[in-house]
Amino acid sequence: MSIRNWPCQLLALSLCLPLGCAMACGPDFPLRLLGDRAQTLGELPEGSFRFEVNRLGKAITGLKQAERMTVDYVYGADNDLYVQARNTAEQMGLSDAQRIQVAQLRTLQDAQHVQAEGASLPPELSLYTAGAVAFKAGEHAAAAEYFRNVLALPADQRALRSTWAAYSLGRALFAISQEANDLDEAGRRESLQQARQAFVQARQLSVEGFSDPLELGIASLGEEARLVRQTGDWNTAIELYATQSLQGSQVGYSSLKQLIGELSAIPDAQLSELLKGKAVQQLITAALISHVGWSYGEQPPSEQKLIKALTGSTVGSLDNADRLAALNYQIGDYGTTKTLLEHAGDGGLAWWLRAKMALREGDKAAAASAYAKAAKAFPQDENWGERSTFSGDYETLKPGCRVDGESALLALDRGDYLQAFEQLYRSQDLYWQDAAVVAERVLTVDELKQFVDRQVPAPAPLTQQERERYVPLSVAARLRDLLGRRLLREERYDEAPGYFDNPELQAKAKHYAEQRQLAESAWWPSRRAAAYFNAGMAAREWGMELLGYEMGPDYATFDGNYSLERTELKVGPLITEGEVQRQRASAAKPDERFHYRYVATGLASKAADLLPHSSQAFAAVLCSAAGWGTSLEEESAFYQRYVKEGPYVDWAVNFGHQCPSPDFQSADKRYVTQALEPVRSTLRPYKKWLQMGGVVVVTAAALLLINRRRRKAS
Repeated sequence: MSIRNWPCQLLALSLCLPLGCAMACGPDFPLRLLGDRAQTLGELPEGSFRFEVNRLGKAITGLKQAERMTVDYVYGADNDLYVQARNTAEQMGLSDAQRIQVAQLRTLQDAQHVQAEGASLPPELSLYTAGAVAFKAGEHAAAAEYFRNVLALPADQRALRSTWAAYSLGRALFAISQEANDLDEAGRRESLQQARQAFVQARQLSVEGFSDPLELGIASLGEEARLVRQTGDWNTAIELYATQSLQGSQVGYSSLKQLIGELSAIPDAQLSELLKGKAVQQLITAALISHVGWSYGEQPPSEQKLIKALTGSTVGSLDNADRLAALNYQIGDYGTTKTLLEHAGDGGLAWWLRAKMALREGDKAAAASAYAKAAKAFPQDENWGERSTFSGDYETLKPGCRVDGESALLALDRGDYLQAFEQLYRSQDLYWQDAAVVAERVLTVDELKQFVDRQVPAPAPLTQQERERYVPLSVAARLRDLLGRRLLREERYDEAPGYFDNPELQAKAKHYAEQRQLAESAWWPSRRAAAYFNAGMAAREWGMELLGYEMGPDYATFDGNYSLERTELKVGPLITEGEVQRQRASAAKPDERFHYRYVATGLASKAADLLPHSSQAFAAVLCSAAGWGTSLEEESAFYQRYVKEGPYVDWAVNFGHQCPSPDFQSADKRYVTQALEPVRSTLRPYKKWLQMGGVVVVTAAALLLINRRRRKAS
């Protein structure tokens, strides 16, 4: 079996496995800012190490971003993917004959032999290949000479190997500087300096457009950083690695994490001296506020050492004041946080921290003002990436959106409910669950409808192909669906259908609305009963789509597959009496999971109330309602009502499971017989005497009629 087919095979196997454990464990859920409001406002989430270190890098104009290496794995071949990538790249731009010849030359052991055998190749190919063979053989001086010869060719004769030669020259010169030979210290420094120049040249050649399929221009940043790190220049090394990371290189990112480990192992006195360098200080700060190396909230000793060293150092701290303030806030040193914020400038992080400090001091007005400034200061596209909380929730942390979300909690606290919703809604998917709670539980339906009508036009519905591929609805469509369901729940039937996101749902909503209206307006009981029953069927079959709450108790946001822990909303810090009253007024009736099932059985009960108890329709409606039941108790209640009040039917042995359609038309003739049934029951003991009396009455009437005719005739 091909390795490439494994994911499909594993997926097929997984679909055959029982789902019990998966359903019991459940997935991870998005962080809800409304979950613990004090915690939300009190904490400063950890930063993103990748984002923080990329801030330290310097963009290089013209140098393309790194792309993810895509190499087809060949079973049985050299397992080094980088070697495979090199071999593939080395074939680019060559004729078929040249590809064969270069591949054959690569197998040779002697550089001079390579040059002799490759005499028919263009000089850049023969010289570079000879240098590569010499480098592999450990003949670094010879390799360096071959690479210099490539670079000495006219520019139009080295289009394919210029960048390669400069990068490889730097590696060869670095290797020479590390070898135990006759080089004195001055010669070693000269060799290192030439190596740096070669790496710089490699980047410049890549920028100028010379062939660089292996992204050696970017790789040269890491090679140069390693070189200067060995000379003791930590700050330059950090800047070079950060620039490499900024260019999209995973190597630059991982190298900086490795430097953090090395710094944490350095003796305290040496570390204190290194912290005088701005780049070292910024790197350590980036690691600490990002919690690099932390696990389940446990701060390892190495991190504690770095915190102690960093917070004890004042050299250059004001250049990094906002980040240092963030670190001190996270470790609970609020006094130092406040002092640093006086020098932290007007960046988003500084204003975010000022908002949190204002809240600690009980000044909500100052906090709201600081949050507003923070929201404007953070770039809209700033993204700190994914994070997980200690409770297992996840969050895509876009600080501008997070600041808006925290500000929304203060808006709820002061009763500005619409502003709170708007701030949460701006985050789109990030805090949709919080926005949904405010939309369907805190805003009035008219407030929500006015907002949607004004600011959320109907998006184009998903195509059938998109729906089959489970393309998620846009947040705008989800909000309009939420409004449509709320309007149906609040019996505003004429307004609701147009808000649903596709024609199919709109038709279902219209059907449900028509049946509910007919059930209230029809004058004949069987027609009203049929309408109640049809509405109940719609509520049971399409309830999640038409009536379900986006969040509790139905969780339409998860298609009803999962629910979240629910706690009673009480008045307290950050939760006002006004919000509690609004949430109680908009609660589900009943406030139970899948509440629309109770709605369905309630409608069926109303239908049964309108039907003659002796009719098939009465029994069939109760049978269906028992099948819709939300519990065994409710199913039993419907059956007991049938037994007590309904007619005998032979299909009652499968009551609640196999139910025929109610025959509402035939039920009509049962209304008269059902109305007369009490009179018949009263007269039943006198049946024999009534029959005899009837004969006498009939006989007397006949005699009278005969007598009258005789008189007429005479």
